[in-house]
Amino acid sequence: MSTFDWHPYPAREIWHDPSVVGTLKIAQAVYSPQLDNQRDLLVHLPESYAHTDKRYPVIYMQDGQNLFDHGTSFAGTDWRVDETMHALAHDGIEAIIVGIPHMGERRVNEYNPFADVWRGTGEQYLAFLTDTIKPAIDHDFRTCRERAHTGILGSSMGALISLYAFFHSDLFGMVGAMSPALWIGGGRIYGDIIDQPFTGGRVYLDNGTREASARKLNELLLRKGYQRGVDLKYVVEHDAEHTESAWARRLPDALRFLLAA
Repeated sequence: MSTFDWHPYPAREIWHDPSVVGTLKIAQAVYSPQLDNQRDLLVHLPESYAHTDKRYPVIYMQDGQNLFDHGTSFAGTDWRVDETMHALAHDGIEAIIVGIPHMGERRVNEYNPFADVWRGTGEQYLAFLTDTIKPAIDHDFRTCRERAHTGILGSSMGALISLYAFFHSDLFGMVGAMSPALWIGGGRIYGDIIDQPFTGGRVYLDNGTREASARKLNELLLRKGYQRGVDLKYVVEHDAEHTESAWARRLPDALRFLLAA
């Protein structure tokens, strides 16, 4: 059984925005035995959730405090995930979104999968996702548990750990890597992905022209067997920078591709 205690959002004073669109739930102080720390978790439910007995795909998203609430997000700009899901629902695209907030100064460590680079604890963070969070989400909510319906998404360092999770776990069948920090460890992720077997799934990749390019990774994935427009989408946004607002702009198309039937 789940040990998570879900409440309507906001549940305490630090969560500032009472105008979240749709149903957002929060579980406070969820303990990670893998990392020996605690953080809140957020779950945004589809608009039809309360009125049907359907099961839904799930997207696990990093930097959870930046997703829904401008009051807790970096620089006061959130990803507008709730507004995006509201709009996509009108096109029949629905999913449960799980937001996993980062741990402040530990963010760089937890989103870094390489233990010998800056004391990365990404392996433990991935175990937290797969062994603690996902089983609880599957227990507490009506999820489609299969790999094909389970995704992971993040930006920058959050994109790095999302890519690593996609290629190192059999639980995730889709990944969104927005402006990924591919330079960590001298570009270690390139060789790591080359070494992994091709398992299929859907990959969304992007960057702006005013930040580091992900073109090299796109080319690597094409050589690996992914097909442009079929199971791989690479987007370059003109004049876009490494910001929350840029990721919010590109998020609707990313989710449309990942959640395409």
